[in-house]
Amino acid sequence: MLSKEKQIKRVVIKIGSSSLTSMHGEISRRKLEKFAEQIVELKDAGYETAVVSSGAVAAGYRKLGCLNRPSSLPEKQAAASIGQGLLMESYSELFLSHGYVASQILITRSDFSDEKRYGNMHNTMNVLLERGIIPIINENDTVTVDRLRFGDNDTLAAKVAGLIDADLLIILSDVDGLYDCNPNDNPGASLLERVHSITPEIEAAAGESGSAVGTGGMKSKIQAVKIAMAAGIDSFLGKAGTENILMEAVEGRAKGTYFKPEPDAFNLDNQKQWIAFHSGPEGKVTISSHGIEAIVDHQENLYLSDIQEVKGRFKNGAVVRILDEEGKEIGLGRINYSNEQLNGHTADEELEPAIAQETFVCSRDFKLPALV
Repeated sequence: MLSKEKQIKRVVIKIGSSSLTSMHGEISRRKLEKFAEQIVELKDAGYETAVVSSGAVAAGYRKLGCLNRPSSLPEKQAAASIGQGLLMESYSELFLSHGYVASQILITRSDFSDEKRYGNMHNTMNVLLERGIIPIINENDTVTVDRLRFGDNDTLAAKVAGLIDADLLIILSDVDGLYDCNPNDNPGASLLERVHSITPEIEAAAGESGSAVGTGGMKSKIQAVKIAMAAGIDSFLGKAGTENILMEAVEGRAKGTYFKPEPDAFNLDNQKQWIAFHSGPEGKVTISSHGIEAIVDHQENLYLSDIQEVKGRFKNGAVVRILDEEGKEIGLGRINYSNEQLNGHTADEELEPAIAQETFVCSRDFKLPALV
């Protein structure tokens, strides 16, 4: 069960394509109505709620004239441009009938990598949520190219949860939680009801997508949960079709899997989340063993005297990868000097730390396969 000490106020809900569309690939009004009614119940109970909704391509490809879900990028984007409008029209109509306003937010990965836009998104969503609006968020599939995609809305939902400092991330799909092995292949598979850390065994248990309509499988959901847990956010994975799944998930009594980081887990504040997940490091800095001891073990600042090698071109304020003498990455940090300043510095020129502890993210503590 979710921690009784934690006050749940702000919730991000992700719902997959297969949970919103009919077997023919079009929006299921019945499914959408039931989902909207549950969100209204949360709103009436005082919860701030943001929705990351899949389904744009699935909702639009039939009206584009395709018999099956398109495989080419131009057709997917064209289908999304139709389906996104249909989704928002339906959401807006359903929420307005209950006295709530929905807003549309379309995001690309570059919106997260640009620190100014990241801050703007944070501020905009806070205003919407604080004023009782329900943001409906999706990737901007119409203009996004493959190299700038999130890959799936599970990842997008986790990043949104971190962006707005959510208390709980709810991932709804066509599965009712994480099992110790694939239940489709093993009838004796057991549902994992409580998970406090993502172990190699947990990752091995994650299978592939169970739906031809959706794009995210269990593996993507586990990666999303990792992102949320790193920010100290509880997560829940459950089946969208379960009766009253949202309220029960918030209250900690739903069937599914609850992911809750340990109380002493390494949590990232908003600035460190941006550095870890979105920044796109611009260079590499190798530091001495003394520097590693200072910034990692003693959680102190890193100084110029501990920098041994600099690679890449970057300005002061950029995020760089921090390596040990063997070339192993130990973390990411915001550097207070340009590459030219670092290459030409002397010890007596040092005016400020090269990397301050509050802008450093340690790979060892972070326990993710990749920081970006």
